[in-house]
Amino acid sequence: MPITRRQAIAAGAAVAGQGIVGLPAKAAPPAPRQDVLWYRQPASIWTEALPVGNGRLGAMVFGGTTSERIQLNEDTLWSGGPYDPLNPKAGPQAVEHIRKLIAQRRFAEAEALANDCLIARPVSQMSYQTFGDLFIDMDLPGTPRTYRRELDLDKAIATTHFATSTGTITRAVLASPVDQVIAIHLSASHGVTLNLAVRFDTPQDATVRAAGNAIHAEGRNRADHGIPAGLGLAARITASAQGGSVRTEGATLVVSGASHATILVALATSHAGDPVATVARQIANASARPWVALRDAHIAEHRRLYRRAALHLGPASPLPTDERIKANVESDEPALAALYFAYARYLMICSSRPGTQPANLQGIWNESTKPPWGSKYTININTQMNYWLADPANLGECAEPLLRMVRELAVSGAKTARAIYGARGWVAHHNTDLWRASSPIDGAAWGMWPMGGAWLCNALWDRWDYGRDRAWLAAIYPLMRGAAEFFLETLQPSSQGLITSPSISPENRHPFGASVCAGPAMDRQILRDLFDRTAAAATLLDRDADFAEQLRHARSALAPDRIGKAGQLQEWLEDWDEAAPEQDHRHVSHLYALYPGHQINPDGTPELARAARVSLDRRGDESTGWATAWRIALWARLRDGERAHKILRSLLSPARTYPNMFDAHPPFQIDGNFGGSTAMIEMLMQSRGSSLHLLPALPRAWPSGSARGLIARGGVAVDLKWTEGQLVQAVLQPMESGTVEVRLGEIRRTITLSAGRLVTLKGSTLAIS
Repeated sequence: MPITRRQAIAAGAAVAGQGIVGLPAKAAPPAPRQDVLWYRQPASIWTEALPVGNGRLGAMVFGGTTSERIQLNEDTLWSGGPYDPLNPKAGPQAVEHIRKLIAQRRFAEAEALANDCLIARPVSQMSYQTFGDLFIDMDLPGTPRTYRRELDLDKAIATTHFATSTGTITRAVLASPVDQVIAIHLSASHGVTLNLAVRFDTPQDATVRAAGNAIHAEGRNRADHGIPAGLGLAARITASAQGGSVRTEGATLVVSGASHATILVALATSHAGDPVATVARQIANASARPWVALRDAHIAEHRRLYRRAALHLGPASPLPTDERIKANVESDEPALAALYFAYARYLMICSSRPGTQPANLQGIWNESTKPPWGSKYTININTQMNYWLADPANLGECAEPLLRMVRELAVSGAKTARAIYGARGWVAHHNTDLWRASSPIDGAAWGMWPMGGAWLCNALWDRWDYGRDRAWLAAIYPLMRGAAEFFLETLQPSSQGLITSPSISPENRHPFGASVCAGPAMDRQILRDLFDRTAAAATLLDRDADFAEQLRHARSALAPDRIGKAGQLQEWLEDWDEAAPEQDHRHVSHLYALYPGHQINPDGTPELARAARVSLDRRGDESTGWATAWRIALWARLRDGERAHKILRSLLSPARTYPNMFDAHPPFQIDGNFGGSTAMIEMLMQSRGSSLHLLPALPRAWPSGSARGLIARGGVAVDLKWTEGQLVQAVLQPMESGTVEVRLGEIRRTITLSAGRLVTLKGSTLAIS
C-alpha cells in the first residue's frame, strides 16, 4: 500500500541494496560503531571537547576526571537589546551620490562616503554569548587508570568512562529536546562511591546562589557597543543522588556517598518569556522523571531524525578520532568522510530544530562573550551554507528556524529599505543578529552589499524545491515578493543591462583600491534566481500575474555573465580579475551560478562552465574551512570527482578539522561542517527540477559504498549502492507522483513515479526491477 508523503519524509528512502521501505525509527537496526567519535584522553582545549545540543541548549563536554567542565549555551543569549542601527546621515540622496561616484570610477571616494553616511551606528552588531560553565569536582581514590570518552551520534550522548583503584565511574551527558534540560548522569560500579561538588560560573551580570538542593543564577545579559542589556536570564541546576545525600555549601551542591547521581541544568532568557518561571518549570518536570526515562525519550526523539539517512564508505579505522584525522593526511580513509557526514547531520539536529533560533556561525556552541565575528549570522554565504545540508540529508524541518528569522528580518529590512534607499520591499545586507539588524555594518568594504535577504529567499525556495510543500511555498512567497520589489525599484540601467549599485563582490577588493562597485556577478546571479523563483511561486499559487510578468521582464534585462580575457568567469561587471590584489581570495562569489545555483552547468552552458573551471583553478584549492567546502561542491558540480576528493582530503586534515571534528576556519565555524558534507552528496547525487544524476562525481577513492535516505529535488528519497565504481542499485521513493529523468554517465531514462511506491533501478543500464 502506498505510504503518505509525511511517512515518506519520516522514514527516509528504501534500504540500499535490500529494496524494502525504510523502517520507522523505533525499529531501525542498531547503529554501527562508525557513528562514534572517541578519544583516549580528556579535552584540554575547547576544540577538543564534544558537543551536545537540542536546538535551543548546547553544551561542550570536556570529559575531565577529577574536575569536569561542561560549557553551556542557550540560543537566545546575545549581547545588547533591541536597537535601530540606522546611520543618521543615511538616505536616498547619499545613495545617489555614491552611485554617481561609482559611475565616475571614483571608487575610493564612494567607499569613504558609504562609510560616513550608510554604515550602521554602531558599526558592529551584537554577539552571541556563552551562558557559563558547569564544573563537577570529584573526590577520587587515586589517579584514574584506564580512560575513554566518546560521543555516540546515534544516541546524542557524550560519555566519559574511567577506572579508579576501586572501580569504574561513568558520566553521560545529553541535551534533551523532549525535556528541555541538559542532563548529566554519573554511575559507579560496585566498590566505588560518588563524592563530588557541583558549581556554576557565568560571565554574565548574574548572581549565583544555592538553596533547596539547587543552584540558582539570575541576572542580565551584557551591554555591547553602547547598546544596553535587554535580556533577563536565569539558570537552575539540581542534583539528586541514589544511595547518598545532597547538600548545599555556599553556592555549591555537594553529593556524598552515592552510587548514582543525576544533575539537571535548565537555562532561559526573557526573549520568550519569564526566564525564572521557565527554568523552574523545566526542572520540576524533568525532576519528576527518572534518568532512564529522560534518556530513552531523548534518544527516541533524536533517532527520529538521525536515522533517516546514512552514508557508508567502508570499514572504520580502530584509531581514536583525533588520530584518524592526523592519519588521513598520509593515507586516505573513506570511512572518515562518512563519519564527517554523519557528524554534520548530528550537528544540524543539535543546533537547529523547529522553534529554535537558526544555527549561527558556531551552530549553538560558543565559549566566549566576544566570539570571532560575534558568532552572528553572516548572510553573504555562511548562514546559507549552514542550511545547504538540511534537505538533501533528509532533515528538511531543521530549516524552519531560518524561515522565522527571514520573516523577522523582513520587518526590520522594510524600514531599512525605506530609510536608506527610499524603496518599497525589504533589504538585508551581509550580517544580522538576534535583534534582526539589517543595515550595512563593519565598513563598506564588507557591508555595502544589499543581497543578503535575496539570497536567504533563494535558500527558502530550496526547501520548497526539495519538499514541494504548498504550505511552505505560501509562507515564503510574501518574503520573496518583498525582496524582489526592493530590487525592481533600485536596479540601475547600464550599457550591459540592469545592475545593482552600490554593492561589492563579497568580501573582495577590486584593482582600484576599494571594494564598492556596481553590478558584481554574484548580485546578478542571485537576482536571476530570485526573479525566476518569485515569478514561479506566484504562478503556482495563482497570484499576482502582472507582478510575475514584471519580474520575468526584469530578469531578462539583467546584465549577463561574461567571460574575461583569461578565459575566466568575470567577478565584476568589467574584466578586473587579473589585476585584483587577492588572486586566491577565499570567496568565490561569482560562481554562485554554478553552486548553489543551477544557472551554469556543463551540459546547458558549457562555455560558462569552462570559464568557471578557469576561475576555480585561479583561486586555488586551499582556503579557509567553509571556502574549502564550497570549492568541493563547485568541483562536484563540474563532475570532477578526483579534484573534489583531493580538496575534501584537505578539509579532513588537522589544518581544517579540529580534534573534535569541528571545522577549522580557523577559528571554528560550523559552516564548513555543513558545506563539506553537502558537497559529498553532490559527488554522489545531483538533482535539478525533474532530473536526477546518479554518481556524477564519484572519486576512485570511494570504489564501493552505499547511501540511504538522501533526498532529491521534487521530493524523491534516494538510496544508492555501488561496487568497484559502478552502480549496483538505486532505489527511488517519491513523495508525490510525476516523472523524473534519471542519468548515470551517458545513460538517461525517464521514469514515471507514483507517490510512495518504490522504483528499483539496477546496474549501469538503469533497468527497472
